[in-house]
Amino acid sequence: MMKRFMLTFAAVLIVLSALNAQVQDPVKWNYAATKKTDKEYTVTLSATLEPNWHIYSMSTPDGGPVPTTVTFKKNPLVTIDGKTTENGKPKTVHDEIFGIDVKYYGETVSFVQTIKLKSPVKTNLSGSVKYMVCNDKMCLPPKTVPFNIQLQ
Repeated sequence: MMKRFMLTFAAVLIVLSALNAQVQDPVKWNYAATKKTDKEYTVTLSATLEPNWHIYSMSTPDGGPVPTTVTFKKNPLVTIDGKTTENGKPKTVHDEIFGIDVKYYGETVSFVQTIKLKSPVKTNLSGSVKYMVCNDKMCLPPKTVPFNIQLQ
């Protein structure tokens, strides 16, 4: 009887641990490419955040939270033109924990990159976005999500 109770108790603990360990992700990503000319596109990586969460700017200083970074995989048909820019409503605050001023975005932010094709062909642009999100109670560990966008 005691053995059965202990097995049931252990099973309940395992189930509760698994439920607690579910990954929370308050960010939804959308990826798009807008054709400007036969060989030029604007690529937009858009983040939509759940209420009360925020994502950090690409220009977060060293010693602070993990900045958002966009990395593009090499494609011999594609040239990255300039730097990735941020479009959103930034908020700058002094973070007491890190002791620095940080810039972050709530609700939505888009990361925009102009790319050029070496010739007008169909290809893909792939890469990843690494980001960290926080709310007023906690921060989630940095996460990297891949993307793959068709250029047609």
